Amino acid sequence: MSLPFYQRSHQHYDFSYRNKDLRTTVSHYQHEKKRSAIYTQGSTAYSSRSSAAHRQEAEAFRQASAASFQQQASQYALSSDVSRKAASAYDYGSSHGLTDSSLLLDDYSSKLSPKPKRAKHSLLSGEEKENLPSDYMVPIFSGRQKHVSGITDTEEERIKEAAAYIAQRNLLASEEGITTSKQSTASKQSTAFKQSMTSKQSTASRQSTASRQSTASKQSVVSKQATSTLQQEETFEKKSRKVAIREKAERLSLRKTLEETEAYHAKLNEDHLLHAPEFIIKPRSHTVWEKENVKLHCSVAGWPEPRVTWYKNQVPINVHANPGKYIIESRYGMHTLEINACDFEDTAQYRASAMNVKGELSAYASVVVKRYKGEFDETRFHAGVSTMPLSFAVTPYGYASKFEIHFDDKFDVSFGREGETMSLGCRVVITPEIKHFQPEIQWYRNGVPLSPSKWVQTLWSGERATLTFSHLNKEDEGLYTIRVRMGEYYEQYSAYVFVRDADAEIEGAPAAPLDVKCLEANKDYIIISWKQPAVDGGSPILGYFIDKCEVGTDNWSQCNDIPVKFARFPVTGLIEGRSYIFRVRAVNKTGIGFPSRVSEPVAALDPAEKARLKSRPSAPWTGQIIVTEEEPSEGIVPGPPTDLSVTEATRSYVVLSWKPPRQRGHEGIMYFVEKCEAGTENWQRVNTELPVKSPRFALFDLAEGKSYSFRVRCSNSAGVGEPSDATEVTVVGDKLDIPKAPGKIIPSRNTDTSVVVSWEESTDAKELVGYYIEASVAGSGKWEPCNNNPVKGSRFTCHGLVTGQSYIFRVRAVNAAGLSEYSQDSEAIEVKAAIAPPSPPHDITCLESFRDSMVLGWKQPDKIGGAEITGYYVNYREVIDGVPGKWREANVKAVSEEAYKISNLKENVVYQFQVAAMNMAGLGAPSAVSECFKCEEWTIAVPGPPHSLKCSEVRKDSLVLQWKPPVHSGRTPVTGYFVDLKEAKAKEDQWRGLNEAAIKNVYLKVRGLQEGVSYVFRVRAINQAGVGKPSDLAGPVVAETRPGTKEVVVNVDDDGVISLNFECDQMTPKSEFTWSKDYVSTEDSPRLEVESKGNKTKMTFKDLGMDDLGLYSCDVTDTDGIASSYLIDEEELKRLLALSHEHKFPTVPVKSELAVEILEKGQVRFWMQAEKLSGNAKVNYIFNEKEIFEGPKYKMHIDRNTGIIEMFMEKLQDEDEGTYTFQLQDGKATNHSTVVLIGDVFKKLQKEAEFQRQEWIRKQGPHFAEYLSWEVTGECNVLLKCKVANIKKETHIVWYKDEREISVDEKHDFKDGICTLLITEFSKKDAGIYEVILKDDRGKDKSRLKLVDEAFKELMTEVCKKIALSATDLKIQSTAEGIRLYSFVTYYVEDLKVNWSHNGTAIRYSDRVKTGVTGEQIWLQINEPTPNDKGKYVMELFDGKTGHQKTVDLSGQAYEEAYAEFQRLKQAAIAEKNRARVLGGLPDVVTIQEGKADSGKYGLVVKNKYGSETSDFTVSVFIPEEEARMAALEAQKGGKKAK
Repeated sequence: MSLPFYQRSHQHYDFSYRNKDLRTTVSHYQHEKKRSAIYTQGSTAYSSRSSAAHRQEAEAFRQASAASFQQQASQYALSSDVSRKAASAYDYGSSHGLTDSSLLLDDYSSKLSPKPKRAKHSLLSGEEKENLPSDYMVPIFSGRQKHVSGITDTEEERIKEAAAYIAQRNLLASEEGITTSKQSTASKQSTAFKQSMTSKQSTASRQSTASRQSTASKQSVVSKQATSTLQQEETFEKKSRKVAIREKAERLSLRKTLEETEAYHAKLNEDHLLHAPEFIIKPRSHTVWEKENVKLHCSVAGWPEPRVTWYKNQVPINVHANPGKYIIESRYGMHTLEINACDFEDTAQYRASAMNVKGELSAYASVVVKRYKGEFDETRFHAGVSTMPLSFAVTPYGYASKFEIHFDDKFDVSFGREGETMSLGCRVVITPEIKHFQPEIQWYRNGVPLSPSKWVQTLWSGERATLTFSHLNKEDEGLYTIRVRMGEYYEQYSAYVFVRDADAEIEGAPAAPLDVKCLEANKDYIIISWKQPAVDGGSPILGYFIDKCEVGTDNWSQCNDIPVKFARFPVTGLIEGRSYIFRVRAVNKTGIGFPSRVSEPVAALDPAEKARLKSRPSAPWTGQIIVTEEEPSEGIVPGPPTDLSVTEATRSYVVLSWKPPRQRGHEGIMYFVEKCEAGTENWQRVNTELPVKSPRFALFDLAEGKSYSFRVRCSNSAGVGEPSDATEVTVVGDKLDIPKAPGKIIPSRNTDTSVVVSWEESTDAKELVGYYIEASVAGSGKWEPCNNNPVKGSRFTCHGLVTGQSYIFRVRAVNAAGLSEYSQDSEAIEVKAAIAPPSPPHDITCLESFRDSMVLGWKQPDKIGGAEITGYYVNYREVIDGVPGKWREANVKAVSEEAYKISNLKENVVYQFQVAAMNMAGLGAPSAVSECFKCEEWTIAVPGPPHSLKCSEVRKDSLVLQWKPPVHSGRTPVTGYFVDLKEAKAKEDQWRGLNEAAIKNVYLKVRGLQEGVSYVFRVRAINQAGVGKPSDLAGPVVAETRPGTKEVVVNVDDDGVISLNFECDQMTPKSEFTWSKDYVSTEDSPRLEVESKGNKTKMTFKDLGMDDLGLYSCDVTDTDGIASSYLIDEEELKRLLALSHEHKFPTVPVKSELAVEILEKGQVRFWMQAEKLSGNAKVNYIFNEKEIFEGPKYKMHIDRNTGIIEMFMEKLQDEDEGTYTFQLQDGKATNHSTVVLIGDVFKKLQKEAEFQRQEWIRKQGPHFAEYLSWEVTGECNVLLKCKVANIKKETHIVWYKDEREISVDEKHDFKDGICTLLITEFSKKDAGIYEVILKDDRGKDKSRLKLVDEAFKELMTEVCKKIALSATDLKIQSTAEGIRLYSFVTYYVEDLKVNWSHNGTAIRYSDRVKTGVTGEQIWLQINEPTPNDKGKYVMELFDGKTGHQKTVDLSGQAYEEAYAEFQRLKQAAIAEKNRARVLGGLPDVVTIQEGKADSGKYGLVVKNKYGSETSDFTVSVFIPEEEARMAALEAQKGGKKAK
């Protein structure tokens, strides 16, 4: 009997029903009469059997009682004997025609009530009723014995359980006082028996009143027969008290042992220990030539260790029937089948079958044996039946034939959608065809046989097999296999079916859950489980709603109001005996998705009751089901239940399980469950209205996160018993953790529309359901599910991909608790077909020739087909007079090297050759026919050409060239090699050597290549006779670093162990890592240890030393030449040894040593920073060699995320002078850092701390954020400025110079916090001490700026610099005196020095050449210029630090024009000086009396040869009368104004 997962750790106890033997016996009867039982000491019952039978029973019991505890086998034999006697009792009753149980042994049943107390509803579903025969009544009895039969699997454990049942039954019978004392004589026994029979007869007569008279007569006959039989019973001798005590002690000891055994089995979960076989490495198919050996390998995991059997065409291989033909070995988990000297008959399908107690699994491989055309095995045509192939046989129908089964028109990988219909089918062709001999067709899903149901139907039309899905669901997704069996032969074909989610009614709603199943069912609840969907609709699933529907109705009701996240849920509120179906719906924030497929019907019955109802009935059908119960005992209050425990706890519910009490009486009991919140004594009854009938119960409405204890009470008609012991405190929440994300997602090519994805399974995952795989086109960001039904294992084939498109994949695990996080995305992989046969080899050459043999060499195929080359086959033919002959095979067994010696040739005959390569995909096409080679003895002294050149570790600027020594070494051994290279397209005369001196190694690392250039290489060998012929070319090889190329990485672990590590993401299932030192295998090196796992390999040095110097390389087989190397020279050796020592004795890495800084308020901060700190890092703080701790003076803090360690001190006092040390410890790594604060260092720090404290106080009021400073503006003015902070409207600012206040016209608004004072045309008069004061009611602050002495000089230098920079370019101006050169500045100060130079020579100033400054103009005056004054003039303005130059060229046209203008102005000046002019004497206005002259303007003209000048004057006439009159008028006006 299979138990639910949550019961596997518990024995299933059911006190309500008896064992199977008892049910079978009692089920023949519907009405039981009261009777008294006859007991003997030891609870041995007597029945109406012969005296011989009683004697045998008594003898068996005495032997069992006298046996010791160590001889428990006797006890088991006793139980078996008792069981046989029970059957004998039933046979006796049947043989006498009894229809009632008047003679039933009391050992096998309790007292039954005379009539049923009440009738119950049918406990069977409609489907189960149909399976029952007619005229059957199902009685139900209550028992008191413990029944665990069916849990164990082996026969020995079932025997032990039977013994346990008998022993405990007898023990209980003796303890409950059921055993009566024996009568001392036979008469007493007879008297007691007669009284008993009298009582039974009276009871029978009362019952017969309501029944037919015939029944009463039969009962009377039975009573008489029973009376006559019992009178013949012998009197049993009494046992002594000592014997009885010893027997009881032995029973108690046996009972204890059985309880311990049951407890052991309760804890033992076989499903966790055992697992079915699984092929880690499956056998590969091979194509071989005749007479060649072939090996098939496989590796199998499983527990117990699987037994592997090899089959050929489904017939087990018998190694003894064909000695030497087959060799089967199993070593260290690797199983091998070797077939020697293959012939055509070995072409077959071979199967490796692995089997253990958990199941069987097979893996298949085909072997094809090939033969050259035109050749045949004559022995196959000899007469006689014995030469017929072994695969031919005689069928059950008499036909001597071998069935060949082929599938045509096969179904391929299929894609469907929920709700759709789908058919899978194929045409089956069987040859030879035999009438009336139909094949056996069986369909499988994921290896499980399919039976027709309402979901799937199968059809066989005689030649076509079809599997039809009427309504697809995600449960239908999986690998479907059709197996066709014909006699002893069968073939099968498989393809995957994918079922996508149906389109949601509400966009964004989650998909439907799947695989809704019943995990446990009893009277009180049914636990339902399901699998979470792969698609959540774009937002997380909030939970699930469970719906139920009673079978026979269409009324669905929701079982939970709040969505549950855990994928298991106990459904309560069921009617006992009725059957239900269930479905589940997922919900997210968008809405509720489609419901799942409904579950199978489940009846609300205890498991034992269901098993009893399903057992074969043995009573005639009466047309009704009658339910009977025992009459309860009187006055027995049940005891407390035992072994109460919490079997399952989630955030939604808690499941309790317990064992019924030992003290319970004969009537059925019910249970009340109580809970108590942790930390209180307030017990509350949970099921007040509905008592529990089964020893299991599910509690809801518990507060998540709170802790509870639970206890259970029993009750019956006598009352409520004492409570059980309380459970341990249980926290309400999910106990099952969500699995961790899978790791290492590795995609690999499969077909042109599919990719095989493998991953590392989630670690520590419990109750794992499977994995969901998602795919995304690289770069799109859109993910699609690859499967909608979780798959187990670590490998899955994703179909339906686009050929040539690149995809990335991710995986997540799922269990009942939920879905894990997504794994990391895999690397992108292009969808294309996987392996194929290799291309032909090429460049066949003769490496050495003898009189009757030749050594050939060739190059590996350009395309190896994605798999490693496993061997080569060589053919040859003679060429006579230019006419080629027939091809012959040179080797039967494939050669692994790229060279082969062909023997048995003819001397001086010309031959041609052909080579074909083979890999696991098969034999490739043969190469082109080689040139003709003559078989003759070579007598040359120089060595032959090296061969098998190989390029590896190709990078953009380097590669490694390897070769093999020449087969023909010449007269003396080879002493070295020369390597030549040229570009692939270069001419033959452009070969250049790579080594001047011959090298002894058979490899060379070529450096200095140009990226993207294609190269070819050749090698020549040398001996004492000279240099031999060059080898065949290697290449062309393009110097490039392929995408995804990785290098060997050296690593030193925490223990100082040094290792070389390499990782490859392009491995195939057959790829392996091979390590070499100086390109010689290190496989047997005692100094190295290699460990490879997955796509990673590590080579560890046991004791790295001088002997380990060299070049280490790692090659990956079965790839496109992936390799990498690492050089360990003396310098690298020293570095690695130093690093190893550092790791053995580690230190905590430090970013910053211990330092001290002063904070804003004058606090002192000691701090350092480590590179990283773990959560266990500790720090000790030391001051003057004494540890200090956190307190009022010291505040410590550690930030383990950033690695910063700090200690703060409020104030630095004199006693704090000394040495401070931080000691770090992180695991076994340590470090420390120290700072010394002594003497001037400490005083300076203390002063700085005090200053910062004062600064902080100052900044509480208005203060200067930036103190007073100066700036020279672009206009060469000086701007004094400062920046203020913490100001308000009432804050005032006052400027002072030399302690005298400066009045400022502008008001400062402090918007920008900048205060300024502008000083124009700054000069020496502005030197002084400037001060600015900031004040308000909160305080004041001041800033002083000294602009005297050096500070003034510095400022003036800057002013001069600005003035110099403001100078304009030099210009030329002609004057009457000469030529002037000038430039303008913003303004001029005396501190600005002006120097002039002419043609690089400083000008000496004189009366003719002079300089000066007029206002803002700086000039140079050249009077009476001469041609010597021509040239380049430079004006240098020196600001005190730097000279600033302006240049002008006074020559050529510039000089001529200036000089001409000078002459013109000079002549004009002379004329102006010598012309006639009026020097003076003429007034401007002349006044005369009237009549003397006329008034008006007059001019005096003076003129000579230089020019003239006119002087104008005015004559005014004076009239006295008019003047008097005007005076009078003026006087009048003045008088009026006075008034």
